[in-house]
Amino acid sequence: MFGTQSHLKAHQVFYTADKPFSCSLCGMDFTVKCSLKLHQHMVHEGEKLFRCTHCAKLFNTPSELKAHQVVHTGDKPYNCAKCGKRFTAKCSLNVHQLTVHNGERPYICDKCGKSCGTKSGLKAHQRLHTGEKPYQCFVCGKSFSYKSSCKIHQVVHTREKAFCCDVCGKSFSVLSNLHRHQQTHTGEKAFKCIICGKNFTQSTHLKVHQRIHTGEKIFTCETCGKSFSQKGSLTSHHRVHTGEKPYTCDACGQSYSSASYFIRHKLTHIGEERYSCSECGRNFTRESALLLHRRTHTGEKPYSCDICGASFSVAQNLTRHRLIHTGEKPFRCATCGKSFRQTNNLKAHQQIHTGEKKHTCDKCGKSFAYSRNLKEHKCVYT
Repeated sequence: MFGTQSHLKAHQVFYTADKPFSCSLCGMDFTVKCSLKLHQHMVHEGEKLFRCTHCAKLFNTPSELKAHQVVHTGDKPYNCAKCGKRFTAKCSLNVHQLTVHNGERPYICDKCGKSCGTKSGLKAHQRLHTGEKPYQCFVCGKSFSYKSSCKIHQVVHTREKAFCCDVCGKSFSVLSNLHRHQQTHTGEKAFKCIICGKNFTQSTHLKVHQRIHTGEKIFTCETCGKSFSQKGSLTSHHRVHTGEKPYTCDACGQSYSSASYFIRHKLTHIGEERYSCSECGRNFTRESALLLHRRTHTGEKPYSCDICGASFSVAQNLTRHRLIHTGEKPFRCATCGKSFRQTNNLKAHQQIHTGEKKHTCDKCGKSFAYSRNLKEHKCVYT
């Protein structure tokens, strides 16, 4: 039943497939006059008619405005019957049920074989291989692979922090950052690995962790072909080839290619050595360094080569050893093209081209490019 005859007529149009209202500019036909008017405003005039009462942002359609307002209200009306997780949109709930509970991931990447739950997820993933960055900041021109990353970046220019923590009052520019922060108060770790049971506060941390089990390494170095499970690891690895050391100590001027090595070095200036060896009393700034040191007392060598059975106390030494079997020499000289298994061998070799001689005899002052040449020279005095 309809309240007015005009409403009945408008309803009947959907069954007759009649579209009597035509756009004079592009010829597109519509069933009702209001749809034609909305089309002309949005497409031909570029006008956005629907304004958010919270932040004054404009939208083309009432549905776009309604979807946006959830950001301010926090309303999540769509609830998953299996796990209780809530969503702002029904389509998000549908995707969640298909991918998480039904395990459906029908979209396969033709480059690396990774499967994705949605077509848009596959397109976004493929940008890792192509390097495409279609979303550009209208303020500074910086480009991004993901639309969400671009939106988050643009807040840098506005400095707006609309999302406030009701526990401590700290403000955030992005809603997801607020949710992440609130977990520091609740201690909640909602994302669980189904293989080993480890819990995480963020879904991204869980995804990275799961690559330990799958062995997936989607980030590949274009120079030497080595693959990594994390983008940050690839970025750090690139510096092996470029020689870049962006982290410089303001106390002594020493530079590092890795942030972790830089932080470790800074502790040497602070003088903080909290971890002490119970066997010999030696102190360390990091617990991991103490654990490595203890192996000198216990003789423990937990890292074994699956080819020849040789064991090592440090994972890095096993990685270096494996190159003997593979014949791989990932460190290439940019000047002459000669390759080396270890980065320190490359550095020593590069002194041939630079003429640098870092190893100096304290007896006669003579300098050498290699430490072994200095040792041979010192035999003259013994």
